[in-house]
Amino acid sequence: MSYKTNSLKHLALQKFKKNFWGVFSFGFVVFVGIISVFAYVFAPDSSQHANQMHLAIHSKKPGFKITMLTIPSELKIEQNVFDKIFFGTKSTDTEIPVSDYETNDGNLIYTEYASDGLKGVEKTISLSRFPNQSIDDFVKEKTFLFGTDKYGRDLLSRILVGARISFFIGFVAVFISLILGVFMGSIAGYFGGKADAVIMWVINVTWSIPTLLLVIAITLALGKGFWQVFIAVGLTMWVEVARVVRGQVISVKEQQYVTAARALGFGDFRIIVKHILPNIMAPVIVISAANFASAILIESGLSFLGIGAQPPMASWGAMIKDHYNYIILGKPYLALIPGLCIMSLVMAFMLIGNALRDALDVKN
Repeated sequence: MSYKTNSLKHLALQKFKKNFWGVFSFGFVVFVGIISVFAYVFAPDSSQHANQMHLAIHSKKPGFKITMLTIPSELKIEQNVFDKIFFGTKSTDTEIPVSDYETNDGNLIYTEYASDGLKGVEKTISLSRFPNQSIDDFVKEKTFLFGTDKYGRDLLSRILVGARISFFIGFVAVFISLILGVFMGSIAGYFGGKADAVIMWVINVTWSIPTLLLVIAITLALGKGFWQVFIAVGLTMWVEVARVVRGQVISVKEQQYVTAARALGFGDFRIIVKHILPNIMAPVIVISAANFASAILIESGLSFLGIGAQPPMASWGAMIKDHYNYIILGKPYLALIPGLCIMSLVMAFMLIGNALRDALDVKN
């Protein structure tokens, strides 16, 4: 029996490997996952939430270059390496875009950058603010590969850090939906009767409410925030899992192996967990992949409406909200880049779901 099970798993894995788009999408999702976890390592702006603002260089095109002067702060913040890697650098240094600078009589004289051909303000600062180092160590040319947003923040860094919310909301929401959906669906399908009637009534009522409105209501009840959105999205997606599990349990609970388990005196909990659920997880896995994509879209919609991740946190949906009007102002990339990121990640999960459906289909 063990050999049979292993051979079926091996066969499904081989069928999945033959699906080019499924394997490609899986690799893309893994890539985005690595970027999400180590976003601050890859981001040019490693400050918390990639929130280093330079209003003088707002809305610049991709590839924009500027000379950046960093003025060290007298306030030092102790931060360990782990905190820097996963939560960003807490920096109190001041970054100033400059068009020209020179040193004279122990002072640094610099001209702040001004766009549209204007001349910036000329300022002077003592070189004592830069102890024991050359001034050239604090003046570097900075390139914004994706340009800057309307606040002068590095768009590439915001994209990388914003991937964390869109990626992890899929895992958290699907995890919550699986726990609730599998539990409720198993109870309804296995025991039937009044338990089934009550659970199906709850499922139908929940299903009748538009998903976005239900998420908004739950978010407002729990409060605006990072984890509140994750929980709210997860609490609205369990009904689909519950209906699938209920139908699968009803179809297999009269099978011979379940009847044999009852005859051996096994309890209902053991029969459900050890015998029924392992044999019905194929469609649940497929619907979970689709729920990943749905969770990303719902979170993006919430952030666009302003009730998702709150500023200064980076979120792809919030980035579209901040810049959608730039589409008609000649700078559509500010909204299109995060939009393409959402589209590509959602498409990857949908293709993975299709590949899993084909691989787990015993009729093929």
